[in-house]
Amino acid sequence: MTTETNLSFDKDFVRSFSTEMNEPAWMEEFRLKAFELSETLPMPRPDKTKIDKWNFTQFETHTVKSSSYTSLAELPEEVQALIGDEAAATNLYIQRNMTPAYISLAEELKGQGVIFTDIFTAIREHSELVQKYFLTEAVKIDEHRLIALHAALVNGGAFLYIPKNVEIKEPIHSIYLHDDADTNLFNHVIVVADDNSSVTYVENYLSTLESANGVFNIVTEVIAKAGAKVQYGAVDTLAKGITTYVNRRGSAGRDARIEWALGLMNEGNTISENTTNLMGDGAYGDTKTVVVGRGEQTQNFTTKVVHYGKNTEGYILKHGVMKDSASSIFNGIGHILHGASKSNAEQESRVLMLSEKARGDANPILLIDEDDVTAGHAASVGRVDPVQLYYLMSRGIPKKEAERLVIHGFLAPVVNQLPIEGVKKQLTAVIERKVR
Repeated sequence: MTTETNLSFDKDFVRSFSTEMNEPAWMEEFRLKAFELSETLPMPRPDKTKIDKWNFTQFETHTVKSSSYTSLAELPEEVQALIGDEAAATNLYIQRNMTPAYISLAEELKGQGVIFTDIFTAIREHSELVQKYFLTEAVKIDEHRLIALHAALVNGGAFLYIPKNVEIKEPIHSIYLHDDADTNLFNHVIVVADDNSSVTYVENYLSTLESANGVFNIVTEVIAKAGAKVQYGAVDTLAKGITTYVNRRGSAGRDARIEWALGLMNEGNTISENTTNLMGDGAYGDTKTVVVGRGEQTQNFTTKVVHYGKNTEGYILKHGVMKDSASSIFNGIGHILHGASKSNAEQESRVLMLSEKARGDANPILLIDEDDVTAGHAASVGRVDPVQLYYLMSRGIPKKEAERLVIHGFLAPVVNQLPIEGVKKQLTAVIERKVR
């Protein structure tokens, strides 16, 4: 494994990197435009979280070249545990740091026109298709500095396209392995489900390092066209010391469904944005999120569903546990725009604090610009119920074990509702590790 260091991140570097990756002219121009914007756009302003001292932009290494895997047997044990049996590895992409390290797609799906590959191959071999969706619909490059910088320095990611009327029954799985302390990752994921198609996409961000000093700038775009259904599961477990900005955003057309199942388990400071835009009439969006914070990390989670079309439904369910001196902000936003009549926006956010120094804040927000709608919210922030602990301990259960059972009980309403069985199992294992 070799690492390039002492890089100068200017327009010349952006141009040379694009040339090195053999990208088409439009992508090079896009990167350069984004870099110019990154020098003038303001930073994002997450509610109630000061990020002016967080390091999102100062780093020395952009390109880490790691070796690939010729077979699944070469994978680290942690990665093999995520894959499970050989059948589950049929539709699989593994990225090691920023290097595409393994790719597999069932021949049947290839024959149906499904495209699943790393972002660089997609840009080269499916240029027009990628250009149509790359930061043009769900996310725009001029929103703020971190998105613009992401667009200029994209160095990893995946592209998944499902043609019209194709229903993929088995999950498509991506694993982004972080095992080099010099890695700074600008990962871009695009999932496009054409009319009346369906897919379950699962991804893992996995650090095998205990700690590192790096920047992860992650953007996901999910486009579900008319009648399409996308189930998107993710479990993020990045190392302590990694500063993470992650923006997962979806756009749902007429009668389309986007369902998110997110386990946000990073050990470092994290800003997470998750937005579902219900663009077409009858569109449906559902986001379920589980969070466990510990140590001294600070995290901000904003989940937003915006209703553009009529008869749209949007649901937000978030449960978080804060340990030690960790702090978190949970912002839930349901926005029904004028004209989105007969729509429904519902949300619930709950935070459990396990120590005197832990902090949690749940902020439910409803923005209603239409009369003929329904909307509701619930939020709570509290500590472990001493009555529950006393009851368990009176049955001979030690205090730490009793706390563990209370935590699992608190998170279970969300975990049990996750629609993707594989994500549910992975998340349960991570929660068990973090709360012990």
